Amino acid sequence: MPFSTLFALSLNNMLKPMKKLLLSLAVLGAWASVSAQQVAYEEYDLDNGLHVVLHQDNGAPVVVTSVMYHVGSKDENPEKTGFAHFFEHLLFEGSENIARGDFFKIVTSNGGYNNANTTQDRTYYYELFPSNNLELGLWLESERLLHPIINQIGVDTQKEVVQEERRLRVDNAPYGRLIENMFKNMFTNHPYRWSVIGSLEHLASASLEDFQDFNQQYYIPNNAVLVVAGDFEMEEAKKLVSDYFAPIPKGDNIVKKTYAEDPIDGPIKAQFEDPNIQIPLVLLGYRTPGQAEKDAYVLNMISSYLSDGESSVLQKKLVDEKRMALQIFAFNYSLEDYGAYLLGGLPLGSASMDDLVIEIDEEIEKLKTDLISERDYQKLQNQFENSFVNSNSSVEGIANSLARNYMLYGNTDLINTEIDIYRSITREDIRAVARKYLNAEQRVELNYIPKQN
Repeated sequence: MPFSTLFALSLNNMLKPMKKLLLSLAVLGAWASVSAQQVAYEEYDLDNGLHVVLHQDNGAPVVVTSVMYHVGSKDENPEKTGFAHFFEHLLFEGSENIARGDFFKIVTSNGGYNNANTTQDRTYYYELFPSNNLELGLWLESERLLHPIINQIGVDTQKEVVQEERRLRVDNAPYGRLIENMFKNMFTNHPYRWSVIGSLEHLASASLEDFQDFNQQYYIPNNAVLVVAGDFEMEEAKKLVSDYFAPIPKGDNIVKKTYAEDPIDGPIKAQFEDPNIQIPLVLLGYRTPGQAEKDAYVLNMISSYLSDGESSVLQKKLVDEKRMALQIFAFNYSLEDYGAYLLGGLPLGSASMDDLVIEIDEEIEKLKTDLISERDYQKLQNQFENSFVNSNSSVEGIANSLARNYMLYGNTDLINTEIDIYRSITREDIRAVARKYLNAEQRVELNYIPKQN
């Protein structure tokens, strides 16, 4: 499931992925433990351009095989949106050596689990198997890359699947079009302005050749990273990787387009009527830098300070004390080229959306004027230490992190060093970043309201 469509399940589900930073302060000794938990890995390139990362951990008899492709919704033609997400489904249809519909059957019948997801920037496929099925996992992913069958039957089948997903998770779900409406107002030039799931009309009008061309352009070894993590022997894994992936031909070089956005000259005021809700929601959006910038890490900390946990500033003030909000949230929606810093909430009782904005702005101004307390600063450091440890607590998480860090950050070793970025952030940095980005005249103000009769 693409990350952006999680917002369509319900408001609570929308917020869950962003609440992972809500962590216990019980790990006051995490500073020392993090240093001891280095993730060992080996990485190299095949001649066809496929980047390979191997992480051996023989602690449990499981292994993850995964491939991340550097293609997401931002790589689509504006007149043919939804292709990257569509391929998340389409490439499970089968291959020259896997009968149509048998991909999942092969995985489950061999004790495995598999899934895929798409974002604006990348597409990720993975399998988790008992470790004696390492070769099977590599074969499956090599088949997806080398021998996919892109035919009319598969395209027509997956069009119906995607149409139903759009109806279920977006069009008919409470708050399902929240992020879609924010991004189309926040971005003018960049492809982030359309949703990952894209346009059903574009998919319906696309030809078979359109899909075949998209596959040939982006699903190639020199646009991918293969990660194997878990219980295996290194030399055996290298041989299997070479056997299954080295023969795959290199594709044409991909030249990524760049898009520049002018600063928001606002505030931009927008409104959307959702027939699936009864409680309005106000959402403030600020355009922010790409996820690899240090400022993006600072914004993650600001999010945690404002709304993560019962003791966070906005939670205490607006939910617990003043009882003005049913729910309040702040998070940094980080993407490769830009980010979107989002704050908002659902008014409660006699409070209005405008009342919530006034209260939120008051706390933002404090951030821009005063340094947060030393106690709050240490609390943030403890939270991010714990989050860092937890992110590397399973082979699934490690495989995802290794692929993402290489593909989107250009630095695989962030799996070991990212915490140093958070450690380097000072209270002064938090104040400076708030001043730089969280300005009322450079934001989108979206009133997301029940449909009016």
